[in-house]
Amino acid sequence: MNRNEHLKAGLFSVPVLVAALGYFVDIYDLLLFGIIRKSSLRSIGLSEEMVLTSGEFIISIQMIGLLLGGILWGVMGDKKGRLSVLFGSIILYSLANIANGMVHTVNQYALLRFIAGVGLAGELGAGITLVSELLPKEKRGLGTSLVAGFGLTGAVVAYFISKEFDWRIFYYIGGGMGLLLLLLRISVFESGMFQQVKEMNVSRGNFFMFFTNKERFFKYLKCILIGLPTWYVIGVLVTFSDQFGKHMNLSEAIDPGKAIMFAYVGISLGDIAIGFVSQALRSRKKALFVFYFMTMACMAMFFLQNGTSTLTMYLICGGLGFATGFWAIFVTIAAEQFGTNLRATAATTVPNMVRGALPLIILLFKFLREKAGYLNGGIITAIIIMVITLVAAYYTKETFGKDLMYVE
Repeated sequence: MNRNEHLKAGLFSVPVLVAALGYFVDIYDLLLFGIIRKSSLRSIGLSEEMVLTSGEFIISIQMIGLLLGGILWGVMGDKKGRLSVLFGSIILYSLANIANGMVHTVNQYALLRFIAGVGLAGELGAGITLVSELLPKEKRGLGTSLVAGFGLTGAVVAYFISKEFDWRIFYYIGGGMGLLLLLLRISVFESGMFQQVKEMNVSRGNFFMFFTNKERFFKYLKCILIGLPTWYVIGVLVTFSDQFGKHMNLSEAIDPGKAIMFAYVGISLGDIAIGFVSQALRSRKKALFVFYFMTMACMAMFFLQNGTSTLTMYLICGGLGFATGFWAIFVTIAAEQFGTNLRATAATTVPNMVRGALPLIILLFKFLREKAGYLNGGIITAIIIMVITLVAAYYTKETFGKDLMYVE
């Protein structure tokens, strides 16, 4: 492809479709543990108390893997190309998931979720970067929203598969789907913008460049902070909705896997919707604020539950998912904020920095719930996160329609 290739790619071109399928498998694998957390940990002989504490430990270890993997794959994406990440990451997390079906101890489980986390870190950032550089600037928001919207349905498929198969088979299926996806990757071509920058005498994929310039550092930090609500909602409110349900005196016990399924149906729809909202408003930031206010409204409904039905909880989780369905636009903003020589590094590390912040969010929540009680701890954590996010978003530069052919 020549240097004008990004003007020729359409919304339903092969790279967009393959990126969407890649993210589908990514989300399926990322949510595996959250969906079968209880059944798998009980199966290896853990008590109910250990199921909760080991579950928090394992998901934190997985997120640390995502954090470190985000840096690894981001740097590689700018140094070696977007496609090297798409191939390398999927091989790693596919093999890790197959091995995950053979674990018998918590430490084995945690180690393999860490390795899978490292692998999963590369998929979305590289896909969003490639799509952003191949599509005309007027369609970037729609293209990345379609990738995320379709990809997030992987969580829904994961939920229904989990009901039909043993949790070990569940992991084997995830690894197998990833390896099959490699066959489709052969037809994807590299970004022309990357090829042009490769021929220039500029530093590519230098992660430390985010910290050597004050303006660039704060721009990078703001990109991370605007995504925090998504993983507070998914990693705390939805994943541990069964624990919240006990403190809300709900009529029946909550199934966390079902809550995750409802949330990801919402996120999938929200990710598609925000692309059209951004196009209509011709603004990334305005679209973000629309969804932030919906997030706060749904959080209020979540915490105000008292003796309601399980269906109400699942529907609220769906609403929270839709409201936090700004993941695609959030990653697109990160890709658009930086030059081509740092774009993959930014787009890959930023979402994984947010995922990697989940252990810190869980620690904050643990501290606050010990001081103020389970529900009040959740409410205070939500307020802190939303205040930080709104301030960061307010000071983030608008990137709608920005020309991406430049270097840092």
